[in-house]
Amino acid sequence: MTSAAELLRAELGRRPPDQRARYIKEVLAHAAAGLSLLEGETAAAEAVYRLADAMVSTPPRD
Repeated sequence: MTSAAELLRAELGRRPPDQRARYIKEVLAHAAAGLSLLEGETAAAEAVYRLADAMVSTPPRD
């Protein structure tokens, strides 16, 4: 079985560098929508909030 990380890596490798960020944003949006369907809107919103919080509290890379 292929992991999500392997699938994402393969898909990013097929795209030009200037299209990769948009692709990841689309994946995140679809994942949030899927969570909303599977676990409900509140659980999906909590997961997205935690992801955003983790990104804000991580120092930028140089």
